[in-house]
Amino acid sequence: MMVKMDDLAVAKQRLKQERLSLVFVKHSKLIFETRTEGLSGFLQAIDKHHRELLNSSVADRVIGKAAALLCVYSRVRAAFAVTLSQSGLEVLNTHEVHIEFEDVTPRILNQNKSAMCPFENLVEDIAEPKRAYERIRHVCRAQNQHTVS
Repeated sequence: MMVKMDDLAVAKQRLKQERLSLVFVKHSKLIFETRTEGLSGFLQAIDKHHRELLNSSVADRVIGKAAALLCVYSRVRAAFAVTLSQSGLEVLNTHEVHIEFEDVTPRILNQNKSAMCPFENLVEDIAEPKRAYERIRHVCRAQNQHTVS
């Protein structure tokens, strides 16, 4: 598989220089970027640019199994993570997504580091990317409905 490494380098550079949390690049063109933490930014990218994400490169601050399954669902070609979980690495390797990272961790924790990330728990028993996307999207939408006054 030929990986367009310059797209990954561009995404990685924007992620770090602009202090972003997520960046998608394809053919040296910025597709999507956000500072939004968690998976909601990834879901926004899928909702707004799903077809454009095919064969793109993504740079993300944190890729656990949930984000890795979203990468596969989006059919990205290459990914970079500042922090990557072991299960995220396994998913990306299984689906032959080129991955670069700075640190590997056994698991992704919640924001206060007291337990495993709820989205990691949500997809723990899922191997199919479409099923993971549907479950994550359903939970995010339910959470957003509860936070709107």
